[in-house]
Amino acid sequence: MVRKSIKKKSGIGVSVTLLIMVAIATVICSYIMNLGNRNIVKREYYDEISPYSFFSKIKYYITGDRIISFSPSKTKLDFSVSTSFEGLHSPNAILIHLKDHAVIMEKKSEERIYPASLTKMMTVIVAIENLHDINEKVELTNFMFQGLYEANASMAGFQPGEQVRAIDLLYGVMLPSGAECCIAIAEHIAGSERNFVKLMNQKAEELGMKNTHFENTTGLHNEKHYTTVKDLAVLLSYALKNDTFREIFTTFRYSTPPTNRHPDGITFYSTMYERLGDQNIINGEILGGKTGYTDKAGLCLASLAKVDKQEYILITAGAKGNHHSEQYNITDALTVYNSIRR
Repeated sequence: MVRKSIKKKSGIGVSVTLLIMVAIATVICSYIMNLGNRNIVKREYYDEISPYSFFSKIKYYITGDRIISFSPSKTKLDFSVSTSFEGLHSPNAILIHLKDHAVIMEKKSEERIYPASLTKMMTVIVAIENLHDINEKVELTNFMFQGLYEANASMAGFQPGEQVRAIDLLYGVMLPSGAECCIAIAEHIAGSERNFVKLMNQKAEELGMKNTHFENTTGLHNEKHYTTVKDLAVLLSYALKNDTFREIFTTFRYSTPPTNRHPDGITFYSTMYERLGDQNIINGEILGGKTGYTDKAGLCLASLAKVDKQEYILITAGAKGNHHSEQYNITDALTVYNSIRR
């Protein structure tokens, strides 16, 4: 009887021990799985905001017809956008919150496009960073005008033999999109447009614009001259940190001082503001921008806007139409900026 009692107690002890071991194993497995999940989340988080990436990526949550996005750097709701890029005229687009470079919305943002005159943003920032004195004089030569009129390039209105300050050429590049200003500033700085384009491609590489290659300073069509709206957003985000670039980019009207060919100077008007007219956004304003157009590139626009005291940049490209048709690049900008809610 004693032996049977001992055996019975031993059996109960073994059962209890097994139950305890199973419970402990379950807790340990659960902990390991949760730890693994946390590690995966952390890995995804750090991949998305890697310092090697210019932009922070955002997770999208779709509720009905609204696209709501969360920044990985914050735990609360950052933005909501009451529109979809699918409804835009532009097949390629990207919207960025400028302060933290958060990508709010994007549509085929890494697809190659032809940038047309959006190229001139790179021309201007590279020129600014390589000029010894923005007030130094530059003389335009006949050679600088060769082929521009034949290519139907936009012109600022300077003439061969005219002596112009470098800063006036930069305004001539950005506001009326003057091709002769691009060539003049490029030759002044680098000796030739080809050498200046090397500086543009070097800057693109420095900025991590991996899907960009420039062949000229003007944006005139060339099959090897391409970029993406995402790369252009990287460029504009960078360039706007430069005070001189920002001042030029956000100027509506600019008058040059008298020159040897224009005793009254020349007055430039921003092509974007001209096409925008009296239109603007509801809870803010469009601060500046650069338009672009070629038959191959379509209607393009790079713009800066302030909505509810926050700055955003929008790059759109490829909208059908021309300078004489409805300006779908402007229409798209108004639609997107008006949809931003915080």
